[in-house]
Amino acid sequence: MRLSRDEFLRWENKAITLLGMSGVGKTVLACKLPKAEWFHYSGDYRIGTKYLAEPILDDIKRQAMQVPFLRDLLRSDSIFIGANLTVDNLEPMCRFLGKVGDPARGGLPLEELKRRHRLHRDAEINAMKDVATFLEKGRNIYGYPHFINDAGGSICVLDDPEPIEVLCRHTLILYLRADEAMETELIARQRRSPKPLYYQASFLDQQLADYLREARLDAVDGIDPDEFTRWIFPRLVAHRRPRYEAIAAQCGYAVDAREAESVRDEGDFLELVGAALARHDEAA
Repeated sequence: MRLSRDEFLRWENKAITLLGMSGVGKTVLACKLPKAEWFHYSGDYRIGTKYLAEPILDDIKRQAMQVPFLRDLLRSDSIFIGANLTVDNLEPMCRFLGKVGDPARGGLPLEELKRRHRLHRDAEINAMKDVATFLEKGRNIYGYPHFINDAGGSICVLDDPEPIEVLCRHTLILYLRADEAMETELIARQRRSPKPLYYQASFLDQQLADYLREARLDAVDGIDPDEFTRWIFPRLVAHRRPRYEAIAAQCGYAVDAREAESVRDEGDFLELVGAALARHDEAA
């Protein structure tokens, strides 16, 4: 969606998608908007509670069944297990995505990891296609005048044009661009606490081949899951960066993620977006 700064400020029912790498501040920014005015749609929350809810729960139960005490209670329907997934706590979904490598060190076999990532890819595609429906729900059922879509970090590598087409048609896309220093911070954070992330299948295959050769390993099951997750992350950042840029160039706008950090309230946010639109028009 393309708008001038004035058109955006006059837009009665604003609908914005925040795009960018996991950790650049999309959720923090969305949460600074007044909750009574903005419907906060979290792509990751929708994925975890709608499209991956059953696989996530099955995986938790599979782990619980390995404990005799819990196994007996589950089989007799004496206990209930659920995933407490929230917008601020996506840990159950992260654990489901998993890390590839040695099972003795918490890793998943490659084919199992790929199966889970295929499920996540399909879920993310559907969650972004749902944005059009939730725009209407937010306005007509719940009475929110405005809509903010906090998109997942892997939307740029889904290899399916439809989600982006839906977002371009129904929302104004704002890409939070991380500068070199912020990317360094994200990499350092991942090194301290390796977090499972979605990998595009072709990208993962190439990186695994490089890692096995570099580490002089014969097979994936010899990989230290945490060490591989640390190793691949800078390459993932570099892989996704031009894809975010391409989406912003196609139908969105870019702002420095550092600028977004300084946003305090709705007024600051609207000024941030308006300035991005004005810069785009000046450069055109």
